[in-house]
Amino acid sequence: MGLNRDDEADTEADAPDAGGLTTGEVARRLGVAPTTVRSWDRRYGLGPAAHTGGRHRRWTGGDLARLERMCALTATGLPPAEAARLALGETAPAPPPRPALPAPPATAERSRAGSGLRLGDVRQECKGIARSALRLDAVALDKQLEDAIGEHGLVAAWTEVIMPTLQAVGRKWESAGERYVEVEHFLSWHVSGALRRHAPPVAADRPGATTVLACVPAENHTLPLEVLSAALAERGLPVRMFGGALPVESLVAAVRRTGPAAVGLWAQSRTTASRPLAQHVSAIEWGVRGARRKPVVLTLGPGWAGQTSPGLPHPPGLSEAVAVVEQVVHR
Repeated sequence: MGLNRDDEADTEADAPDAGGLTTGEVARRLGVAPTTVRSWDRRYGLGPAAHTGGRHRRWTGGDLARLERMCALTATGLPPAEAARLALGETAPAPPPRPALPAPPATAERSRAGSGLRLGDVRQECKGIARSALRLDAVALDKQLEDAIGEHGLVAAWTEVIMPTLQAVGRKWESAGERYVEVEHFLSWHVSGALRRHAPPVAADRPGATTVLACVPAENHTLPLEVLSAALAERGLPVRMFGGALPVESLVAAVRRTGPAAVGLWAQSRTTASRPLAQHVSAIEWGVRGARRKPVVLTLGPGWAGQTSPGLPHPPGLSEAVAVVEQVVHR
């Protein structure tokens, strides 16, 4: 689902070519800093299994699978050393390849946004937001985000202004190694704040109209769900947002207590996405005897690629996700 800048990061160079992935590309796939990947290599021996010529190390699909397992284990609270031992002891298969994003047109005009950010052919607002983020100018950044949402509306502002800027900052972070991580965190934090300020008060519950939004266990990429939550609230649809890494038993309890029409489950990585979990949630019944209902479960995020099944919609973007929820609520 194209809600987050990480969607692009997860599909760019997703299938390692003969040369493998760079450390920066691997870090973006995992949602961690490149320094973390290097630290795991140095401390626990989780580096590339094979070495290639040149000064840059390259990671294969098998190397990436071990690191994804490492991330999943540490997210459960396991100490890194123990998680690394388990990850190294398992022979996780390499993930199947996914198509790469098409390259931008050769005629697309490039902009430097004052510090080398490749913004491509985007709205003018992206350049100002990028400059403010690079300067760590909180006041200017908040105003620009508010203006963009106010002028274009939430969905268009996210798709055409905010997400391209986040992607550009992510590319700069990837190409610069350890630099610009603070810019990405700074921008994401202010985007989250702008979404919360823009969203109207949560609509009152209506029987069978609530939407539950949560990250699957061991998944902490919450920004895509924050965008969807704000977009649904903007349309007067009741939302219950549970954020990152919701335990299975808590997710099931929330669904039973709220009786939602729809449940959105975000998974950034294949190691966190679980089709059995989604199917289990979609089978939960609520309501009075003789009029029992089940929620429609939306599988959101790139982690669900190849794991969807009939009855589990996988909308590709923000507007599509909003449309699915509206259809479910009003049917």
